[in-house]
Amino acid sequence: MRDNDNYTQEIDLSSLPAGTDLTDHIRMMEVLNRYGLPLDPFMELMAEYQSAAMQVEAKFRVLSTLLSAHAEDNPIETIKTRIKSPDSIVSKLIRQGDDISLASLEERIFDVAGVRVICSFIDDIYRLQDLFLRQDDITLVTRKDYIANPKKSGYRSLHLVVRTPIIAETWKKDVYVEVQMRTIAMDFWASLEHKLRYKKDIDPRALAHVNQELEASAAASARLDQRMQDIRDEIKRITGK
Repeated sequence: MRDNDNYTQEIDLSSLPAGTDLTDHIRMMEVLNRYGLPLDPFMELMAEYQSAAMQVEAKFRVLSTLLSAHAEDNPIETIKTRIKSPDSIVSKLIRQGDDISLASLEERIFDVAGVRVICSFIDDIYRLQDLFLRQDDITLVTRKDYIANPKKSGYRSLHLVVRTPIIAETWKKDVYVEVQMRTIAMDFWASLEHKLRYKKDIDPRALAHVNQELEASAAASARLDQRMQDIRDEIKRITGK
């Protein structure tokens, strides 16, 4: 870690939003300085991504409210949003072989803003997807269905990259947002898999067995999802609801 005295952009503590973690802010400043990214334009860009994520989150909350009013169950369990850290953004640009610049960030990284929607059942995911994409100010860019086609690791989720406009006083701009849609079981597995793998220095001799166990647990999670879906469908047939 470089000394704070080496910063080329000073930290103005009075300008930090309430609740800002100073350690995180210093880390962000280090990353921006190391790669020559200007602070103010970067923060403005992050505010745009945050605004876009808030808009997408609001759309799902509205759908949740409307669907709950017309049905016995709410298809959405939880909604989470996040903005990629400067570290993650720069790492992804490097992996992709892109220039480290704000222009590359906007043009080449589509998941800076992220919204995760956790649903109860598999068919809720596809129903919400259709309702969400039907909205006039949402444009689908890419769609990856890891539920129908899971990753080799066992990861399952529906990923949508969309564009949505944000509007300020004198301008309008389309911003990318990644939407991940999962069941509770999918999210449970993905969260624990990340904790078990993340930054773990696992002996290569043991890694194969760990991978097998994670894949087996993913398969068990998928069977549980399907079984719960089948039970729900049976109840609907019996009750007509």
